[in-house]
Amino acid sequence: MLSTGALRAHLLAARLAGPVATSREESLRSYRLFAARDPRVLLGLDPEWVWEERDLLGLMAEKCGVSADPAHVSGPDVIDPELTLAGLEAFADRLREVVLARGPVLFGTGHPHRLLKFYVSLAEALSAAGCVVLTPAQGRSVDMATRFGVRTYCLDYVRGVAMVREPGVRSPGSVTGAHSHSPLPVRIALDALAEAGEPLPELVVGDHGWVCGAGQLGFEAIGLADTDDPALFVGEAEGRVSVAVPLDDAVRADYYAPLTRYVLNRASLSR
Repeated sequence: MLSTGALRAHLLAARLAGPVATSREESLRSYRLFAARDPRVLLGLDPEWVWEERDLLGLMAEKCGVSADPAHVSGPDVIDPELTLAGLEAFADRLREVVLARGPVLFGTGHPHRLLKFYVSLAEALSAAGCVVLTPAQGRSVDMATRFGVRTYCLDYVRGVAMVREPGVRSPGSVTGAHSHSPLPVRIALDALAEAGEPLPELVVGDHGWVCGAGQLGFEAIGLADTDDPALFVGEAEGRVSVAVPLDDAVRADYYAPLTRYVLNRASLSR
């Protein structure tokens, strides 16, 4: 069993927490865009409160551990590993609760290159414990705005975890997917369930638009977020995201394996 101390050491060594690769400049830019309600960083959230840049900086200092000093404008950003550990505990608690209720769960990621294995391990553990892992709207087209204009992707699932990919690039079920912040995939997935009269998820697990898009629609959602993703933490502060775990969401995929073991153990899902 991975101890809390060992996981803390791993978080720092892998730069999942502590000084991270996300730059202060990137984070501050996201806070400016969020304050201006730019949809690229809202991730499907429609904030109820007014969030100025200084408010966001204060929130992110509280939730992630970034510097609250507005004069600090460059260099690597910082995540407090204690806040990451607390977030993982809350994340695991919610997984345990949904397992006890045998509730249906929807998994989705906008970071398939980095986080797919993390979510796949959770999806398989929940399925083995008796939860239905939902896979609605398989192959459905999704038109998403990009810096190059609107592009069409398709919704696909890999071992129970949703992502979007460019049509025809790889066969369905392959691990190659597109990086996405859009809430459109989760909206399409939820619409498909409703249209078919199938059970809706008791919990949505993921990142980016999967979490904020689901939370905005009133579904309980938990996920992972970096220092330049203020939307998840705003959603948590406003009560529409249940758990937002602060960590670098773009390190090597294998660096998340200890987090998987820790969460599964804390959720009483280790096999």
